[in-house]
Amino acid sequence: MSVSVMMAACIRTVYLSLMLLYLVLLGMTHTAHSIYPRIRLSHKELWQLNRTWVFQGHGASLQPQTMLLDEGHERLYVGAKNILFSLSLDRVNTHPREIQWASTESQIEECMMKGREKPECANYLKVLQQYNQTHLLVCGTGAFNPICALVKVGHTVQDRLFAFEDDSVMSGRGRCPYDPNSPCTSTLSRGELYIGLYTDYWENDGALCRLNNQTFTRTERNDRQQLNEPKFVGSAVIPDNDDRDDDKVYFFFTEREVDAEGVNKAVYTRVGRVCANDQGGQRMLVNRWSSFLKTRLICSVAGPNGIDTHFDDLEDLFVLSTKDDKNPEIFGLFSTTSAVFKGYAVCVYHMEDIRAAFNGPFAYRERPEHHWTPYEDKVPYPRPGSCASQVNGGGFSSSKEFPDEVLRFVRSHPAMYRPVLPQHHRPVLLQTEPGRKLTQIAVDRVQAQDGHYHVLYIGTDDSVVLKFITIYNKDTDTMEEVLLEELQVFKMPAPIREILISPKRQQLYVGSEVGVAQVRLHQCALYGSECADCCLARDPYCAWDGLTCSRYYPAGVYTKSRRFRRQDVRHGNAVQLCNGLQIDDEKWQRAEERFVYSVESNSTLLECVPRSLQAKVLWFLQKEEERHEVRGDERVIMTSHGLLFLRVKSSDAGVYVCQTVEHGYVHTLLRVTLHVLRGERVESAMTRNGDEEKAAVQCHASIGPSPGPSISPRSLGQPSVPGQHSKLWYKDFLQLIGYGDAQRVEEYCERVWCSDKKRKKIKRKYGPLGGEKRGKGRGDENSHRAPRHTLVT
Repeated sequence: MSVSVMMAACIRTVYLSLMLLYLVLLGMTHTAHSIYPRIRLSHKELWQLNRTWVFQGHGASLQPQTMLLDEGHERLYVGAKNILFSLSLDRVNTHPREIQWASTESQIEECMMKGREKPECANYLKVLQQYNQTHLLVCGTGAFNPICALVKVGHTVQDRLFAFEDDSVMSGRGRCPYDPNSPCTSTLSRGELYIGLYTDYWENDGALCRLNNQTFTRTERNDRQQLNEPKFVGSAVIPDNDDRDDDKVYFFFTEREVDAEGVNKAVYTRVGRVCANDQGGQRMLVNRWSSFLKTRLICSVAGPNGIDTHFDDLEDLFVLSTKDDKNPEIFGLFSTTSAVFKGYAVCVYHMEDIRAAFNGPFAYRERPEHHWTPYEDKVPYPRPGSCASQVNGGGFSSSKEFPDEVLRFVRSHPAMYRPVLPQHHRPVLLQTEPGRKLTQIAVDRVQAQDGHYHVLYIGTDDSVVLKFITIYNKDTDTMEEVLLEELQVFKMPAPIREILISPKRQQLYVGSEVGVAQVRLHQCALYGSECADCCLARDPYCAWDGLTCSRYYPAGVYTKSRRFRRQDVRHGNAVQLCNGLQIDDEKWQRAEERFVYSVESNSTLLECVPRSLQAKVLWFLQKEEERHEVRGDERVIMTSHGLLFLRVKSSDAGVYVCQTVEHGYVHTLLRVTLHVLRGERVESAMTRNGDEEKAAVQCHASIGPSPGPSISPRSLGQPSVPGQHSKLWYKDFLQLIGYGDAQRVEEYCERVWCSDKKRKKIKRKYGPLGGEKRGKGRGDENSHRAPRHTLVT
């Protein structure tokens, strides 16, 4: 047997082993995924599609702590490590402005003397609020000595102001945490800052506070009934009615439940509430909330025997504004607290249910070892937790006038008995994919032809944003999750820390330690160029307008020159909308055609990757006017990349048709004509070697396109050149399946099959790595992604 054939056998063995390993891993991965995205786009693809722009600061780790969207000034403010950025909402990576605000050397030294590491002693900007029309309030950790200042931004976009207000620097104690890793939440209303944070150096004192120029109001210090090891997640000012004196501030946090022995037990998610105009008491609760109440937020899935699976750890919160500012929708992203099972859920809460819980009975237990029960005795007037307002009778102009018994009651009964249950009494979204954490959520409300839909954008710990819609079926009382897109927003995997959404601009703004990204909410043309592709996508932003898949607009908006629009988000019924009733011979014959040549007894992949990852792929073999469905067995395996023959037989030759089925719609993607060559003929053609130099090159080239499996030049978009052997097919394949050590495979084959003399000649001609000697080119940032290659043997 010739050297080239032996080399080919070596490479085929390595190829087949790695392919089988890849298929096993792929099968495991697919089993683990609970739901597939319809479209998955890498960072490189997003960039090539002009759908994303990334701001990376000065190249170092950006580490944004907080972001603020300012539609009026058309700017995105980013509070990061030692610096405040002002970015354009049109393109975040163009014309940035910045304010450097680092800790001084003396502050850093003092911080380190207290036992902190140098990275912790920077100034991390964690509080960023619109103070008024012309100024921002910015607070940072200041090397464990919090500090705040006002920043001028001007009245209008044309002012282009971005600088510290002179003499505005003030202490940040009570306004900002000491520790950069400490959770906090803040909101600002009518010049008053409402914030949940740890107020001390050692993080023992978690508090809900309000600060203005005159007063400082907070929860009771060291009162575990009010707050016990809280983790602050979100906050918002939400009016109950038209009386502004009755406005409430809502805080969302988690805390520990305490048992009778004072031992911390389970983690619960809470919603707390205070009156915005609460001034505290006159003789008791001085500078303390006189209206603080809290209750539990439930997010659970019903199980057998009445045992629910609870998602108790609140990861992020999004308040979705509606036309009625009194009734926004509250979206919570939760995780389990179990050390065994890790899952995530999104639950939606209505304000009327939250208010009903606060207007219900108070929680009571006679002794710490007893269970909680509803308080059934007389409740003092005015009702504890209510505000001094006209709506509540107007008998008190301030909380300082409340009777002592009201203040005494609210201090001893801060918890409500009834929890808040989510919409439909279940999550709208469940995710149990192992190894991936969900970190952030933002929501857009979109009007489609068949109703309104919530589009959920969920950030992960590996730089991915998941775009979901959820559909509730009232008849069956079930929830359907549709994962529209999976977007790799950043090139490097990093946890997403912030997600802001601008429905006005149809943009998403995403922050992580590696940068700030701007992503368009939709790109309808990606779904395909046919009516069926657009309808099957079920994207409420998109509809078929007769010519293309384009942005859907409600009736009366941008409707001129549009003859009709087809969209069915709820069912994705392309069969009905696009007249794709059944497969016909014309569609069968019109499909793209490919030709693949294989060698008998070798392995071969007939590639067919549908645009939609949610489509089911079917293969048919056409012989003598008959069509038979191909079903996998121990020799023929159905993979996500196509039909894999482990050992090709001469009887396998024929025309193979790849079809997809999605929501009843059948689409013919590809016709592949497979030619099977006899092994003896191929071996005979490959043993015609010339002189020793030619044989040496042949030894190396046998790891090329011929005789072993190769990637066809046509599938790479390159012309096929006779005798072209410089392309190392197996290195591309190893990248395809994520196998990193390609050089060791080559060295092994050379050591076994090539003599020392031939090996030296190869290295002189091709270099130590086997490729032709050439300059170093730019690497492919997405080499781990599978390119659409046709493998032939």
